[in-house]
Amino acid sequence: MQNTKQKRNKIRPLAWPLALTIAALGAAVLVSTAPMAQDAAAPAEAPAAEAPAAPPVDPLVQKGEYLARAGNCISCHTRPGGEPFAGGLAFSLPAPYTFLGQIHSTNITPDAETGIGTWTEEQFIRAMHEGVGADGSRLLPAFPYTAFTLTTTEDVKAIYAYLKTVAPVKYTAPSNGIAFAMRWPMMFWNALFFKEGRYQPDAKQSDEWNRGAYLVEGLGHCSACHTPRNLLLAERSDKKFSGGTQPDLVAEGKVRTWSAANLTSAPVGLGGWSVDQISKYLKLGHSTKAGIFGPMNEVIVNSLQHLTNEDAKAMAVYIKSLPPIDDVPKQTLTEEQKTAGEALYKKHCDECHIASGRGAFMKAPPVAGSAIVQAAHPASLINVILYGAKVGKGGPAPFGAWEDMPSFATKMNDAEIATLANFLRSNWDNKGGPVTAADVAKQR
Repeated sequence: MQNTKQKRNKIRPLAWPLALTIAALGAAVLVSTAPMAQDAAAPAEAPAAEAPAAPPVDPLVQKGEYLARAGNCISCHTRPGGEPFAGGLAFSLPAPYTFLGQIHSTNITPDAETGIGTWTEEQFIRAMHEGVGADGSRLLPAFPYTAFTLTTTEDVKAIYAYLKTVAPVKYTAPSNGIAFAMRWPMMFWNALFFKEGRYQPDAKQSDEWNRGAYLVEGLGHCSACHTPRNLLLAERSDKKFSGGTQPDLVAEGKVRTWSAANLTSAPVGLGGWSVDQISKYLKLGHSTKAGIFGPMNEVIVNSLQHLTNEDAKAMAVYIKSLPPIDDVPKQTLTEEQKTAGEALYKKHCDECHIASGRGAFMKAPPVAGSAIVQAAHPASLINVILYGAKVGKGGPAPFGAWEDMPSFATKMNDAEIATLANFLRSNWDNKGGPVTAADVAKQR
């Protein structure tokens, strides 16, 4: 912003008599209008009414609000431009299931007709723990009851108490694709992939570790995005937290695939991150290793930044303990490919990420050792190059945070972006499979 200069008005000498006269007249008026001694017979003025005391905060509701934030309920149950928790957000299915249509989140405000206003506490608990709605129908696992089942009954009751206090909204979400009208197949899906039950603390681990595991595995449902899925869209237990994919917005009205980072302690994941770096990323959306962009914006903005420092650290302690899963193929570039990729890097990336790939303070994060650069699926890396990266509205802005990354969609063609991506995924001891021009074209 430009600084504005303040102008000082100087009183001219001839104006002083006038100013003194006005001041004298003002003093006389004040004296003449000052209240006289109150007559003994006159009634005393009534004391000013006290402001009504604020209603006490219900500790259960307060706890429920915190837990609802930890579960990021608002992100999935609020459509763009809609009222909080009123539902209607559309979820696209990954290929090859796009033909099945979209799934829309439901209204969880206390509206009696279109929300959960008539739900009992027991019905809400059953939905969270067993994936069964108030009418007895089986819920789709787009609602992550497979993770929420680990949440204690006491915590679920608190969330229920909080949701009962939010503003009721009369709104009915659009119908899901016709394939999702039938819920009986969920009996077989649940039999194969769902284990109902609360989190059981590990006596061999610290209270902090167990608290982190409870949040990461349960309410945080981190595995929903960070775990690859099988042909029936169930999370693969043998690849848990090793990175996944999901469709989401890359630009206004444009849905494309995103790849979630490997959270395990593998070198292609968070192996090089400390507990403090993970904790700062969760709480602030920024650490010396990476900054937030894409779908993680909503997770940080609506959920994780509101956690206590203790809970953010507990989650980091648990994440740091995840055993390494590293099955990402390593590619070896030809000299010609390496030269071409290096030229593109020097032209478009070197200024911010510097030659060593370590990034620069308040400029850009490191690409050497980056979990996004080395992700099994290159979608997020391609998206960053095509559409840029920036912190979402309402996101934290800690000291040292990176600058927003611009889009390079018009500065490189698909083949060039693929060449650059392959250079990034094979240089500085990075490890990542090949990227083709066709892969880039799918993300445009």
